[in-house]
Amino acid sequence: MVAEIIDGKEIAREIEENIKSEVEKLKKKYEAKPCLSVILVGKNPASKIYVRKKEEACGRVGIEFKKIELPESEEEEEIIKIIKKLNSDSNVNGVLVQLPLPKHIDTKKVIDAISPYKDVDGLTKENMGNLILGDEKISPCTPLGIIKMLEKIGISVEGKDVTIVNHSNIVGRPLAAMLLNRGATPTVCHKKTRNLKKHTLEADIVVTATGVPRLIKEDMIKDGAIVIDGGIKKIGEKIVGDVDFEAVRKKASYITPVPGGVGPMTVSMVLFNLVQLFKAQLSKHI
Repeated sequence: MVAEIIDGKEIAREIEENIKSEVEKLKKKYEAKPCLSVILVGKNPASKIYVRKKEEACGRVGIEFKKIELPESEEEEEIIKIIKKLNSDSNVNGVLVQLPLPKHIDTKKVIDAISPYKDVDGLTKENMGNLILGDEKISPCTPLGIIKMLEKIGISVEGKDVTIVNHSNIVGRPLAAMLLNRGATPTVCHKKTRNLKKHTLEADIVVTATGVPRLIKEDMIKDGAIVIDGGIKKIGEKIVGDVDFEAVRKKASYITPVPGGVGPMTVSMVLFNLVQLFKAQLSKHI
C-alpha cells in the first residue's frame, strides 16, 4: 500500500476561490469588503513568514489587510490598548495577534483582549467555550483546516479513533473538541504521555503537530491509517514534518506532505473565519 497524498495546497486554493467569489458578492451588495488587522510583535523569522502568507492570501481573495508591527520590547499594556482600539474600529472586521509572543507578555491576557466578534483565530475564552459546548461559531484555524481537509477527501470521523500528538490551545485541545462534536473518539498525547506508540498504533487517524522531526515512524501506525502532519521544522535546507514521510507513506491510506499539507489549510481558514465574522457584523447593522 502506498498512501494517497492529501494536497492541502490544492484544497486551500479551491476554498480561496469560493471565498473570493463570496467577497465579490458581499462587496456588490453592501459596498464593503472584509478587513483583517494583524499585530506582529518582534522579528521572529517564522512569524514574519506566516504574516506574509496571510497578507498574500488576503490579496488573492480581495480582503483588505492591515499590519501593525511592534518591537520585541513592546509592553503588554500597549498591545492591549491597540487591540481595544481595533475592537472599536468599525472598519476592521477581524483582529489577529501572531503567535508566539515575546516571553514577557501574557499571551492569554492579550488574546482575551480581542473581541470574540473579531477573533479570527477563534482563541478567546468565549469562542473556545462555545466550541467545547458544541457551538462552533468561530473555530481555531488549524483544527478547522484539518476537519475540512478530511471532509474534502470524503472521510467521516464518526466512530473513529483519533490520536492527536499535541495538547496546545491552538491545535490539540480544540481539535479534540471538534472531533467529539462529530462523534469521534479522540486521544490527546503530549510530552508526558508514557507510551506514545501504543496510542498511535490504535488510531484510525493520527494527527501530529509537535515540531519534532520524524517523530512518527512507520512502526507507530497501523496499516491503512490516515496521517495528518501539522509539524514543521527546517533541517539544513530541507523542510520536514513530524512524520517520517517516505516510510509511513508505505503503510498509511492517506497522508499530508510537509510543506503543502496543513499549512495552506490554516491560512485559508483565517480567510474563511474573517468572512463569517464580517457577515455576522453586517447582519447586526441591517
